[in-house]
Amino acid sequence: MSAQPTAAAAGTIGIGGDLTVNRLGFGAMRITGSGIWGEPPSRERAIATLRRVVELGVNFIDTADSYGPSVSEELIAEALYPYPEDLVIATKGGLARPGPNRWPADGHPEHLRQACEGSLRRLRLEQIPLYQLHRPDPAVPLAESVGALAELKAEGKIRHVGISNVTEEQLGEAERIVPIVSIQNRFNVNDRHSQPLVDLCEQEDLVFLPWAPIQETDRRVAVAAAAERRGVTERQIVLAWLLASSPAILPIPGTGSPEHAEENIAAAAIDDLSRDEMEAISKGG
Repeated sequence: MSAQPTAAAAGTIGIGGDLTVNRLGFGAMRITGSGIWGEPPSRERAIATLRRVVELGVNFIDTADSYGPSVSEELIAEALYPYPEDLVIATKGGLARPGPNRWPADGHPEHLRQACEGSLRRLRLEQIPLYQLHRPDPAVPLAESVGALAELKAEGKIRHVGISNVTEEQLGEAERIVPIVSIQNRFNVNDRHSQPLVDLCEQEDLVFLPWAPIQETDRRVAVAAAAERRGVTERQIVLAWLLASSPAILPIPGTGSPEHAEENIAAAAIDDLSRDEMEAISKGG
């Protein structure tokens, strides 16, 4: 029986010039309850999932204060603190959570400060390695929201700043205020509207964190064919496709199951997608 592949098989990627992580991370949204609200069905299983991904070489975990809210961050600290030296925890602020599956933006500087300081307490960190604006708030000038993160960075509470759910124009505006090291937008085989931002990340040495990386995998015949040829799952193929699509991409698939986490991480070892397979998957064949 072959050994379980680890995240190290995907190689490494640099963040901000001073952090290096394995290029397959973990998104910690789905370790919460239904609607990303409240406690998970099994707290023990959620903790086991977090510990298992770290055992398998994942050293980049992405979360947010809005996941639960607060629950994901609390579970990360409970499961993993004191943290391994190489573990990079990224979190986000800028959303309010009035109820399950409800995600209104709140980019007011005072809210972002409270959110960041709350994340520091829950994660038991003195400094957050990567703090991201979760989504621009149309009711607040982007310069004010990003300016608040710049202030928190100057105070040492944030090491690096990232932004999420943005356009190219918004990225440019943010970069004029504070150095940006990452972008987190929706991106997968069926939604590549952010391809120009992926390209920009390559050009500017930024990290692109695709959210919803493995959704809707059943729509592509080429994905199914590639999976069948290798005896792997379609989800593993689309993760391998992401890794092969751009050296700037750091996939962060999420789950509340240790077994599903193992399956996702095993995709790091799939490095033989041919050019024809890549093109067929990209074109929807």
